[in-house]
Amino acid sequence: MIEFKHEPIMLKECIENLNIKPNGIYVDGTIGGAGHSSEIVKKLSKEGLLIGIDRDTEALEASKKRLKEYENVKYVWGKHENIKKHINNFGIEKVDGILLDLGVSSYQIDEASRGFSYTKNAKLDMRMNKEQDLTAMEVVNNYKQSDLEKVFFEYGEERFSKKIASRIVRERENKKIETTYELADLIRSCVPNKIAIDSLKRIFQALRIEVNGELKELEKAIKDSIDILNEGGRICIITFHSLEDRIVKNTYIEMQGVCKCPKDFPKCVCGVVHHGKIITRKPIVPTEEEQERNPRSKSAKLRVFEKGNI
Repeated sequence: MIEFKHEPIMLKECIENLNIKPNGIYVDGTIGGAGHSSEIVKKLSKEGLLIGIDRDTEALEASKKRLKEYENVKYVWGKHENIKKHINNFGIEKVDGILLDLGVSSYQIDEASRGFSYTKNAKLDMRMNKEQDLTAMEVVNNYKQSDLEKVFFEYGEERFSKKIASRIVRERENKKIETTYELADLIRSCVPNKIAIDSLKRIFQALRIEVNGELKELEKAIKDSIDILNEGGRICIITFHSLEDRIVKNTYIEMQGVCKCPKDFPKCVCGVVHHGKIITRKPIVPTEEEQERNPRSKSAKLRVFEKGNI
């Protein structure tokens, strides 16, 4: 097994926007290798608390090893979609800040056996939680053609979704599609050479999202996160593709509250509820230097929301 490495994206920007209080309670809902968490916990006093959540047991073990000198850290094996339940299980109702890095870690991509990458030959897996049953191999070989088309189009925004799904269904009648290279070859055979890489990225992204249910409960996770924030507390979310970013952006707008009263009304009478304010009118993106140093950061966007009265 290779070492669990993951360069934290926009580390400085995340730490600055969390407005960390030394005695506060902070949650890293996707702790990974503790890249962000290692900086959060440095800013906490012994009275402060960091709670790290991850569905990947290997990620949790790596973060425990990295943060072993700190006694004010609690770890949770689970999904960030259940963040409210995880926090309440510690007898905690409110926290001061939450970070969600929705990207796949460099470890998960680089560890061939995890099956996330079309550049490394491996069994089609793509599970972030290796205890779950659903794998990419299951999706590719057992989903109906119409369901594959839907996954590829909705989660990958792939314009050749129908053609790729049809080819997969024909191929699996003769032989089970078991590896990343087999799938990649099928995808390449369905699209023009000049856009093959883009299609590979989109289809593998779509499968990863489907296998891990990444978008199904994201809106709920954001709303629950804002609900458990103290007044003035902030949530920072890093996304890596337009589907995630759109959900984060629209959920923030909804939670900020949009008055539906006519503009000439002297005061609001529509009963809109304001849960806080959007800090980032436009998303924060990595600096050019970071993008050059870490090409995987190029698509990242950071959006920040603060709980409280506007």
